[in-house]
Amino acid sequence: MIQRTPKVYGVFSLPVIVGALGFFVDVYDLLLFSIIRKPSLASLNLSPEEILSKGELIISIQMIGLLLGGVIWGIMGDKKGRLSVLFGSILLYSLANIFNGMVHTVPQYVLMRFLAGVGLAGELGASITLVSEMLPKEKRGIAASVIAVVGVMGAITAFFVYEAFQDWRLCFYIGGGMGLLLLVLRANIMESGMFAEVKESGVTRGSFIFLFSKKERALRYLKGVLIGLPVWYAIGILVTFSDKFGKEFGIDGVDPGKAIMFQYIGIAFGDLSAALISNYFKSRKKALYLFFGILSVCTILYFLQGIFPGTPQTMYLLCIGLGFGAGFSVLYITMSAEQFGTNLRASTAISIPNVVRGMLPLIILLHKGLRNLTGNYVTGGWLTGILIMLIAVWAAWHTKESFAKDMNFLEE
Repeated sequence: MIQRTPKVYGVFSLPVIVGALGFFVDVYDLLLFSIIRKPSLASLNLSPEEILSKGELIISIQMIGLLLGGVIWGIMGDKKGRLSVLFGSILLYSLANIFNGMVHTVPQYVLMRFLAGVGLAGELGASITLVSEMLPKEKRGIAASVIAVVGVMGAITAFFVYEAFQDWRLCFYIGGGMGLLLLVLRANIMESGMFAEVKESGVTRGSFIFLFSKKERALRYLKGVLIGLPVWYAIGILVTFSDKFGKEFGIDGVDPGKAIMFQYIGIAFGDLSAALISNYFKSRKKALYLFFGILSVCTILYFLQGIFPGTPQTMYLLCIGLGFGAGFSVLYITMSAEQFGTNLRASTAISIPNVVRGMLPLIILLHKGLRNLTGNYVTGGWLTGILIMLIAVWAAWHTKESFAKDMNFLEE
């Protein structure tokens, strides 16, 4: 058994603050495309039909980049250290976003979003892993929420930056510039003591073959992914394409960028509430079930707009509710760090949320298949939601409780 690192940090210590600012830039860049999707693609002389189809393609490619990046950065985090991921990932996605502001064709746009996706994959998981290993077990959930709450403000900032300048290229430049500035702050962060001790021990680290070498461990990983699927169903289907759903519901004038901004206001409050409720219950799973319920209720109300048509304002209000319900994202990411030993912790905590993000293209394909099968865009949407939620509940039910779990252990 390795010895616990003697250095203990507080909830508002430098590693938490820098991690929060890093995730702020991460979310700004990640959600920026969803906010400026229509005007940016329209400026490339695409038709309304192409804006929808190419928009789905670009966001899918971005998510595939996140999926690939999650694996790459996860392995690097366990082999080279948590800090190597924080430096490398932020440099890649910052440069990719600066070049994204220079694109003039759809293939160029696709390539830059793919590279940005690969870079964006490392930020949150590495930050959560780092603070989870540095903070007392009773405080790590709160620290993760601080990172998440500050982070989701990045989406709100992206919306207001575009509203202020009305220049999608400038928005990409600003995101890239903020990322490069963060590299200066990152220079003052120390490596995790737990990782340093494991590195010296010579045990197997950062091996995906080792991760899947045992059936129980492989299933533990799979369940970690499935728990998070409803978050990206809400973000990637219901909110990103809220303008399309709005038209199907008979609601004109829904701005998807504004819908995303409102959803992330809800996510900010949801992330903070999820951590506090988890601490109150002394249980990650009880809090998780509560937020599954909240998200389900808000999803039902969302689709009831097809029966009782509302207004853009009611759509935005429901997006806040969907965001609050999706606030369990901080729970499943924290659980990803708590479920695995130090020698595989970065691999899992970094890759699991990005595999979840990378599943969005499959969720989009599922929605396409169901809407083609039923001949109805809306019916395909709620059927997709039912399937996704049932899968997530099953995975959570079969996952072990990890609240206040000792992080000082190895996978053997």
